Amino acid sequence: MDRTQTGPIAFQRNVIVGLLLALAAAAWAALVWQGAGADADMAMDSPTMGLRAPLFLTTWVIMMVAMMFPTAAPMIVAFHTVQAGKRQRGEAFVSTWIFVAAYLLVWGLSGVAAYAGALAAEAVAARAALSPATAARVGGTVLVAAGLYQLTPFKDLCLSKCRTPITFIMTSWRDGPAGALRMGLLHGAYCLGCCWLLFVILFPLGIMNIAAMAGITLVIFAEKTLPWGRVAARATAAALVVYGVVVIAAPQVLPTFVEGSGMAMPSDMQMPMPGSAVPPATR
Repeated sequence: MDRTQTGPIAFQRNVIVGLLLALAAAAWAALVWQGAGADADMAMDSPTMGLRAPLFLTTWVIMMVAMMFPTAAPMIVAFHTVQAGKRQRGEAFVSTWIFVAAYLLVWGLSGVAAYAGALAAEAVAARAALSPATAARVGGTVLVAAGLYQLTPFKDLCLSKCRTPITFIMTSWRDGPAGALRMGLLHGAYCLGCCWLLFVILFPLGIMNIAAMAGITLVIFAEKTLPWGRVAARATAAALVVYGVVVIAAPQVLPTFVEGSGMAMPSDMQMPMPGSAVPPATR
């Protein structure tokens, strides 16, 4: 590639990286602002935070932009570099953002599954009238499961696709905008397979727990980009298993544990037991 091309391509690459980081920074700012204004009890007690589906999914997409754009930047830059070498610069720039949109679409669809799972969890917890300690122990079990998943061959397979951008791009290449869409969806699927349980643990840790989000982002970034990424994955596995076991033994160490916050129905909505007196209505 001659020097007359490398200048504009490098400029486009810098613009892409700058936009990705700017979007991620804006998303982090929105999450911090939303977390500061959220009702603390609702954020702790409810996996859905009491949000309707559209608002939950909007929040979820903002979370994905904040947490995943920085970790996906090396793959996106590699895609643009290869695309620019094969096509005109303008087409490469557009195709790169199609790739990014497809990648984000996968994570957006995962939010639909997350919301459905959160609704199901709330329904089960309410029907079973789980105590705070029992609910926290369920969360501890999720943490252990997430740690064990870090050691599975499927996790390792997906992580290997994320750790080698050029290999992924060259082995999965498809030309044109449709090809960029397909490759973005495929990379998003691998990334989801690699990280999905790291996002599930946000439910027991607190869906708006900024510290937990930041920690998970650092773990994903280390796994994907650093030379010792696989060591980071195994260290994370050990930490999650140990912490999960501790939570099962001592539920109060879970951040979302709130004494007396069980999912039982309020007393004024409970049906009276047979033979018991019905309390008079208050005026």
